[in-house]
Amino acid sequence: MRISYEWLKSMVDVPDDPAELVEQLTRTGTEVEAVEKVGANLEHVVTAQVVSKVAHPNSDHMWLCQVSVGDKNVDEQGNPVPLQIVCGAQNFNEGDHIVCAMIGAELPGGVKIKKSKLRGIESCGMNCSERELGLGSDHDGIMILPPDVPVGMDFTEYLGTSDTVIDCEITPNRPDCLSMTGFATEVSAILDEETHIELPQLTSTSGPDASELVDVTIADPELCSRYTARVVRGVKIGPSPEWLARRVAAAGGRSINNVVDVTNYVMYLTGLPMHAFDLGTLSERDGRRHIVVRAAHEGEKLVTLDGQERELTPDMAVISDDGGVAVGLAGVMGGLDSEITEKTTDVLLEVANFSAGHISRTSRNLDLMSEASIRYERQVDGTACDQVSQIAAALFEQCCGAEVCPGVVDVYPGEADDAPTVIQLRTARVRSLAGAPITNSFIASRLERLGCEVRRNDVEHYEVVAPSNRPDLTREVDLIEEVVRLWGEGDIAPTIPAARNHTGGLTPEQRRVRKVGATLRACGLSETSTYCFAAPDDLSRLGIPETGRGVPVRLLRPLVAEQSEMRRDLLPGLLRSVAYNLDHGVPNVALYEVGRVFFGHENKSLPDEPSYACGVMCGKRAEDAWNQRFADYDFFDAKGVVEELLDALRITKVRFKVADPEQYPWLQPGRAAEVVAGGGQLVGWVGNVHPRGLRAMGVDAPVVAFELSLAVLLRLAQDELPYRDVPTLPGVDVDLAIVVDESVTCEQLMQRITSAGGKLLSDVRLFDVYRDPVRVGEGKKSMAFSLTYRAADRTLTSEEVEKAHAKLVAKVCKSTGGEVRS
Repeated sequence: MRISYEWLKSMVDVPDDPAELVEQLTRTGTEVEAVEKVGANLEHVVTAQVVSKVAHPNSDHMWLCQVSVGDKNVDEQGNPVPLQIVCGAQNFNEGDHIVCAMIGAELPGGVKIKKSKLRGIESCGMNCSERELGLGSDHDGIMILPPDVPVGMDFTEYLGTSDTVIDCEITPNRPDCLSMTGFATEVSAILDEETHIELPQLTSTSGPDASELVDVTIADPELCSRYTARVVRGVKIGPSPEWLARRVAAAGGRSINNVVDVTNYVMYLTGLPMHAFDLGTLSERDGRRHIVVRAAHEGEKLVTLDGQERELTPDMAVISDDGGVAVGLAGVMGGLDSEITEKTTDVLLEVANFSAGHISRTSRNLDLMSEASIRYERQVDGTACDQVSQIAAALFEQCCGAEVCPGVVDVYPGEADDAPTVIQLRTARVRSLAGAPITNSFIASRLERLGCEVRRNDVEHYEVVAPSNRPDLTREVDLIEEVVRLWGEGDIAPTIPAARNHTGGLTPEQRRVRKVGATLRACGLSETSTYCFAAPDDLSRLGIPETGRGVPVRLLRPLVAEQSEMRRDLLPGLLRSVAYNLDHGVPNVALYEVGRVFFGHENKSLPDEPSYACGVMCGKRAEDAWNQRFADYDFFDAKGVVEELLDALRITKVRFKVADPEQYPWLQPGRAAEVVAGGGQLVGWVGNVHPRGLRAMGVDAPVVAFELSLAVLLRLAQDELPYRDVPTLPGVDVDLAIVVDESVTCEQLMQRITSAGGKLLSDVRLFDVYRDPVRVGEGKKSMAFSLTYRAADRTLTSEEVEKAHAKLVAKVCKSTGGEVRS
């Protein structure tokens, strides 16, 4: 929400320095994303007029213009001469009054205007759009000024005043702050100041009653709980008054004409979207136009104001002409056939309350987001429809020269649901939960500033009526939260909760979970926390089968389509973090997360929530230096991290089995393994992520990953291991190289060697693998091991070692079909 400081000042007393208000907004929970200066420091930016406009000789879309800036540019004799400017905009003509940035100007965003050549033609300035001037978001063409604007006037002088725009991130639970009046109420509560909001008032009405001209029917109250319609006649389409255009631009809109600007202004002012239909485009029956709010038909088509034809579904609400042709997509965007044009004289003003859930799904399914849909998704104040309609009618009378018909058509099937919420508040409970000495007077006064009606039952109990534009205030704790944030969480001294029945300390399970994190961090991985929400196609994009992962747990009101269900695997979120880092120039990424996933069930109200430890490694373990080069992460790096973690948890009997590609299609065949421990229990997997899945997640570099079940890790973990004395007698080291078939794995050989070695064999370590078709043989490999023989009670003799070793070699060769490499 873009807040014009100049507009806000007209509603509530605020500090002269916007930075002071920004600090207070941040303190009370409103995030400020940016603060923009509008109309300030625009030196060498002036009003101008296009003298001539001809096609650029070397371009098919640029224009060569002569632009008059009055006495801001003169020749050697002091006579005003126009500037030659090359312009690529298409929305202007000769004679138009525009805004010109001359050489030496510096526009918002640090753009400096210099003399330049465009396609070989010299250009001595720039014709400016609203966005380039910091006045709005419109960048489709240059800013066209009214025809009576003097030429050569400093643009800051033309604006009359500079303004500051505070761009705030409004959380979904605060729809009231998506309006200037609601935001002014919030600021009044923060600063403890009175509001002085003056709303436009209708001065007169004439002509037939609105009910004689318009009839409204709501076919499905679930789609629309209230619909009001007014009629204004004799509308004169033209440019908006300067104050109106400036405020619409400051709020982020684009000034189009007085009719459209009034509807946008009313939405920014009150937070309740409205729409204006050309009354003449609606069919007439029985002397009246008939508006029917209904569900769209399956496959019904509607061309919206953006010129796009959209196919609708039955869960979308439409405004229809007498129940037939749809003329608007309810709560999202109007239809092209009923839009306001230069020929429009009579207008139907719609202010309604549409279902938040249906609007959210419509906007998401059509990939069509508008200022109206943003507000409806968060739930608007349906009780204010008539008041907002009257404000709009007053502005049509003031800015469009219109005659307002008396009366309003108001269909209100959801009136019972809009009854005010009454909450019992215990002041002692406020102080108990907050842990702060908040006075009763502070509680009552700040809640009243927020628009609540506070009735005192007794000294310690209030009856609070929540304002209709605050759907988030439904319980006592909601009011307490409001009081605490206005008091200031930073002013509350931290205290330790009382614990009379138990002593502090971590449970064994908590200690083990912390050891998991500490070990992974010691291995060079950084902890992260990704969203618990996921896209519906996360698993399919990676190729992860849904078998064993239940059914998806879908959100009723997701904020974005990519986060519409609860995650069923940690890997997609971590890969998104890898992609984000790579896109921002961070090539070496090693992350882990210990978190829950959610496996839903058809016949259970709650999902299973198992926890996993998942890690991803991409790039190198460190940046190369002048004296050292690091290799890229590979399968064995991830396997080593897993081994280190299992060793830290003292998990025994660990094995790595080749992963079946059919069971693990998201991993590269031959570069993936199952992790088995504790007598055959599956702990998880480790391996290279398949390049196909990486491309689907936007990752263009190899990634190795692992995922381990936290429940299995904690079940197999041990706090103690049997003690073994440190060897005091020397061992005898013997090397053994055995040639075996390629199908024989290192694990199989290690098992055979350990089994054949008996009590004297204390250690086995693989130190070399050698392949050579000539020296070793086709389809063969040589695996070399270092064996250590040791006895606990004596020093071994060479005869004992030779005898034990010969026995070991014979058994291993027989069981594996191998032979000792000479």
